[in-house]
Amino acid sequence: MAFVITQPCIGSKDASCVDVCPVDCIHPTPSERLYSRVEHLYINPSECIDCGACQPACPSNAIYQESAVPRQWRQFIQINASFYR
Repeated sequence: MAFVITQPCIGSKDASCVDVCPVDCIHPTPSERLYSRVEHLYINPSECIDCGACQPACPSNAIYQESAVPRQWRQFIQINASFYR
């Protein structure tokens, strides 16, 4: 089960989670052209190894394990997955 980036990341896009991800599944990174065009970062659900390193690194508390995403942000599960299709 993957982790999901939710609403508190919108506008912040703090890349601390990118720095700690051991499999580089969080995009776009600040060095990618698309970074300036998106509202928040996304975790690739097929590449995430569920290590949890990103969660404590997020200063806006926007990252949740998929099964623990708060009800008001459940749509972000699909939003994250759709970004990678």
